[in-house]
Amino acid sequence: MAAMGVLDDRVALVTGSSRGIGAAIAVTFARAGARVVLHGRDESALAEVRARIADLGGEAVSVTGDVTSAADLEHIRERVLDHYGHVDVLVANAGSSDSRPAPIEDITEESWRADIDRNLTGTFLTVKTFLPGMKQRRSGTVITLSSAAGRKPSERTIVAYAAAKAGVQVFTQDLAAQVGPYGIRANCLAPETILTETNRRWIPAEVQSTLAEAHPLRRLGTPEDVARAALFLASDDSSWITGVIVDVAGGAVLV
Repeated sequence: MAAMGVLDDRVALVTGSSRGIGAAIAVTFARAGARVVLHGRDESALAEVRARIADLGGEAVSVTGDVTSAADLEHIRERVLDHYGHVDVLVANAGSSDSRPAPIEDITEESWRADIDRNLTGTFLTVKTFLPGMKQRRSGTVITLSSAAGRKPSERTIVAYAAAKAGVQVFTQDLAAQVGPYGIRANCLAPETILTETNRRWIPAEVQSTLAEAHPLRRLGTPEDVARAALFLASDDSSWITGVIVDVAGGAVLV
């Protein structure tokens, strides 16, 4: 259960929040009192998340757009400012990969660029768009989403995706160093295997059990596990924490 009221009166934009981890973060933030701006490209899925938040007595609006497009992000910024006037908490969650593990020499330039753009460039452009407002207000919290893929090497890694997510980590720490004097914090979450709706559907039950055994806590994560970590980083409970990478990984990443 989210801590009631810890985000009262704050405006939180969560990119990629039509489903999965992003939707869980949005619902958790709304339960904690935030006014939430949902983002995605599937309007029907966004409507379902808005309805979940409304059922909790929360407040949410939704925007659509491509986070790899500076023009789309500027339109999103204008919509958010028109509705709420500012953003207190920015969660740069949007990101994905259609690639599969492959030897480096077999990775196409097209798939490499797609993974970098969706995950690293999209995070950069999202932060770039909303950071000036936070600096002007001398207040704000940025949470980025990386992945355990960017924390531990593996021969089965989707290399471009892992490189992009590792880049998100360094980007977040450089961001924290730059914006701390403006009263802005920046931290990064790095989830391991999370049982989103898609993963529950695509990972067979026996494979889920095998994967769980590779975690010291002997289970896979849930979107709510990530959402609770995001809530902590968004709240004043973490007011002296910035520039950290939090492994939401059930002990599978020990660094």
